Amino acid sequence: MLSLLLFLPLFGAIHSHADDAAALDVSEASFDCIREMTPVRGFYVANLGGDLDATLAAANAPEGAAYPPGSVVQLVPGEAMVKHSPGTSPATKDWEFFELDTSSEGTSIRKRGYADVVNRFGGNCLACHAQAKPEWDMICEQGHGCDPIPLTRDMIVLLQKTDPRCEDNPALSEAEIATLQALRQAAEAGAATAE
Repeated sequence: MLSLLLFLPLFGAIHSHADDAAALDVSEASFDCIREMTPVRGFYVANLGGDLDATLAAANAPEGAAYPPGSVVQLVPGEAMVKHSPGTSPATKDWEFFELDTSSEGTSIRKRGYADVVNRFGGNCLACHAQAKPEWDMICEQGHGCDPIPLTRDMIVLLQKTDPRCEDNPALSEAEIATLQALRQAAEAGAATAE
């Protein structure tokens, strides 16, 4: 009987930890300056549960791996993926997709969901990420099976370095300013098509 009494508090601690993981709270405060996240081959990762090492292990696994709950993946400031607990959304391998509005004041969530989020360019997030080979856990990179996105590498880097939530954005050249204007026009056209 004494061993049972000693075991019950341990079980309660394990149970409440699992409940915390299942109830991942994702809010606008979950998303900050993209460059304050950890860079991995041109995209950025974090972990809302504090397990960055496990997220980095999955991101850097040469043969692919499942990301742990709490993982955040961002390629550009206006979009994010967050991994939830197993069973949250089998169709998306438990990833939730976010379309974000960013400004110097912070982040607001424009859209969030599992299967129905459409980005500014008119693309459904799940439709693209579902093309990733199973071992890549819906993460799209070259060679992962996803269709190419309508952004060049230079455009992606420009969007990352001009995240308005960051305090240390560099001055832009005239060519970079023109590229940003073209991106805004393309996003506005995509948004109009999506509506």
